[in-house]
Amino acid sequence: MADSAGYDPRRSRVSDDKMNEFLRGQLSGDLTEVPGIGPAAVKKLAEGDLDGDKVTNTFQLIGKFLMLKGPDEGDEKVSTREHMEKVWYWLQEKGISSHRSGIVRCLAEKLNSMMPGIYDASEYNEDDDSDDDDE
Repeated sequence: MADSAGYDPRRSRVSDDKMNEFLRGQLSGDLTEVPGIGPAAVKKLAEGDLDGDKVTNTFQLIGKFLMLKGPDEGDEKVSTREHMEKVWYWLQEKGISSHRSGIVRCLAEKLNSMMPGIYDASEYNEDDDSDDDDE
């Protein structure tokens, strides 16, 4: 699978058990509590020329996730798909080369439990049937 494919929740390799544990758990701030983030990703997230580019804890990562939900322009709101793409490509820019879809999905699901409507997983269910329309 090419890196340029963007976010796809079906490429998430996070097990249901890990996802449920993360969704139910309290956040400590340790970046490795997010499924898919290991020591190498922690180092890459902490890199940056400006302090605003450096992410050193889960709360900053959530802040970046939320910042990428905008900007809204008039009546034009950032859609779920656009938002997830922005986060996925931002992780790619930070040098995260694996587990991007899993990281994005975990953050989206966690934040949707806190702020319902920020992520709509059903937008991705449509893709499952798109190849079968001609039958």
